[in-house]
Amino acid sequence: MKRVSILAQPSWAIGSSHVYAALTCQGGHLGPVSFRIGQHGLAPGAVAPWATEKISKEIPVMLRVLRGDFFCMPFGGNETPWKKERHPLHGETANEKWVRVSSETHKEGSFLHVRMQTAVRKGHVDKLIILKAGHSAVYCQHLVRGMLGPMNFGHHAMLKFPAYEGSGRVSMSPFIYGQVFPGMFENPAEGGYTSLLAGAEFEKLDAVPLERGGFADLSRYPARRGFEDLVQVAADPQSQLSWTAVTFPRDRCVWFSLKDPRVLTSTILWHSNGGRHYPPWNGRHRNVLGLEEVTSYFHTGLAESAAKNPLNERGIPTSAILTPKRPLIVNFIMAMAGIPAGFDIVKTVLPEENSVTVVSASGKSVSVPLQTDFIYSPSLVG
Repeated sequence: MKRVSILAQPSWAIGSSHVYAALTCQGGHLGPVSFRIGQHGLAPGAVAPWATEKISKEIPVMLRVLRGDFFCMPFGGNETPWKKERHPLHGETANEKWVRVSSETHKEGSFLHVRMQTAVRKGHVDKLIILKAGHSAVYCQHLVRGMLGPMNFGHHAMLKFPAYEGSGRVSMSPFIYGQVFPGMFENPAEGGYTSLLAGAEFEKLDAVPLERGGFADLSRYPARRGFEDLVQVAADPQSQLSWTAVTFPRDRCVWFSLKDPRVLTSTILWHSNGGRHYPPWNGRHRNVLGLEEVTSYFHTGLAESAAKNPLNERGIPTSAILTPKRPLIVNFIMAMAGIPAGFDIVKTVLPEENSVTVVSASGKSVSVPLQTDFIYSPSLVG
């Protein structure tokens, strides 16, 4: 497999009958990804507006590459070191170079296997991207081996929404707790602005307290132009399968992701709608929603996630203990499907044998080929 330059980043390209995807060599960012819906290709993943610009080397590599979905380990800012470990923003896995191990294309689909040797905490991480013929989905597996100690981690998927307000409807499987980030997510003195009430708890996405009073409906996006906001919801650990979904009714399609809530315990929603006026953002990163499946204490980093914090004191895991004797396996699926007229917001995702049925609150449904048991797969790396 040859490397190609896509939006100024050396990348590996991988394709199947229903998906075309690019993975950046630097940071392992999966994007753009185009899903075949009917006779059309749709690429909902966000790409930073500065992707092809020359950006100061003072800006972290992760932000220079920023696109699609990437694996973070440790997840978050990591401004506070953990013991003697000083990790970069979202970890080496989102910043450093990956090396191709193998790839293959055949009639059943294709796969790409890349690997990274980590230096801050020695070990290695394998990334496997699998595309299956006839499936409008991307199957991702990360295998973490050789490390010892606590670690927080997660996927950092980002979607770019049509610019008109409320173009997408956001929903997720039942959750047990929701909270707005309890600290200062943005600092107005530095050109960053937020709209939600810091630390506010909520039970439903459509009723989240605003700083100025009243409530925001986080099930509709884009909204609150000129602000950046961050919330975290904890998945129900009793569920076998958790999902996050975005319906685009006017475009007649739905994007959704699947995970094991015992591995990725929470979802972070990052509403990025022009609220950052410092480089490289400069007020132009708009209509983007991060749908980030994590085991972490918000975006703070390893030190805060490994220590006692308000979430893990509630029994919500914010880190996992890694051991060389037992590798960490993180499986994740992203998929798209066309939807019928009248399909509004996803109410549930029902796994079936070799497929899923996505059901809307309005009673409309669509079934698509999908191998949901991948979520529980053991290591696929030899």
